[in-house]
Amino acid sequence: MGKDKLRRFAEVATFKNVVQLDAGKDYKGQWAKEFFGNDKPIILELACGKGEYTVNLAKLFPQTNFIGVDFKGNRIWRGAKTALEEGIDNVGFLRIQIESILEHFAENEISEIWITFPDPQPQDSREKKRLTSPRFLEKYKIILKNDGIMHLKTDNDGFYAYTLEQIAAANMPVTKETTDLYVSDLVDEVLSIKTYYEKKYLADDKNINYVQWQFPQ
Repeated sequence: MGKDKLRRFAEVATFKNVVQLDAGKDYKGQWAKEFFGNDKPIILELACGKGEYTVNLAKLFPQTNFIGVDFKGNRIWRGAKTALEEGIDNVGFLRIQIESILEHFAENEISEIWITFPDPQPQDSREKKRLTSPRFLEKYKIILKNDGIMHLKTDNDGFYAYTLEQIAAANMPVTKETTDLYVSDLVDEVLSIKTYYEKKYLADDKNINYVQWQFPQ
């Protein structure tokens, strides 16, 4: 690990808006009250990377709590530092492996989940690692409220097609869907937020896929 990554990794441990590993278990079922000090709804961004979506959503919706989840502390550093510098107090970050999400969030605790440009894990042998595989979807279903919403943005057509297959197999209703977001009529101030990776993909003329869905009631 380079010196800059090591510095960021050490610095993020001092940030009041970052919770790491097992410390997050103490907030299970109490994130709004104990971490944010309110009773507002919570939205997660999974595999948040540098946290651009998390931070920008928090700016747009100050009456909602946002938590970015990722395992790489040197990436979380950027979003957490921006939030601290700009005084955005409705955003936090949790550094964990997403596989352990049920250890950190309680049933019906979350209102929405965003998955923005995750690793598509294209090898067949790594299907279980895909963030929209059945084993992950089952976890999300538990922590989401009954009317909770799922979102996915990805440039990877194969991963997108795989996700749509899982949604259909589980009879989950799709509320919005497009294979080319920026030529669709779906773009608004939320969907026009761009991550570091999305900007790179758009510069390479890649299409951006988006789907919004819910779990059956």
